[in-house]
Amino acid sequence: MIELSKAEFAVMEALWQGHPAKASDIIARLSDDTQWHEKTIKTLVGRLVKKQAVSFEKQGREYIYTPAIGREAYTLKQSVSFLERFFRGRIAPLVSGFAKTEQLSQQDIDELKQIIEQWEQKQGK
Repeated sequence: MIELSKAEFAVMEALWQGHPAKASDIIARLSDDTQWHEKTIKTLVGRLVKKQAVSFEKQGREYIYTPAIGREAYTLKQSVSFLERFFRGRIAPLVSGFAKTEQLSQQDIDELKQIIEQWEQKQGK
């Protein structure tokens, strides 16, 4: 599994927003949210290419970047890894912790109920 730093993930988010993209597109998307210098962003893109999280094509004098991993697939793998490391693969203790500290909104609760109901329907319960 590809491991991304917080900064690399921010670059991936900018690329997932719209691709393929030139470095200038990625820089423009990140300029509102970060104080990073253009060179820093280009360095991060280079790291992502080395990690094979991003692919590129050269078109004339420019490089065009495309994510080599999907956002949903990456976040799912990271979520499963997080659950394994901290909760022995169980989701209930995670949700319980949020519920006990009152960090679950009514919208979160409604969405969780809907997910459980859909799962039960698929399982024939």
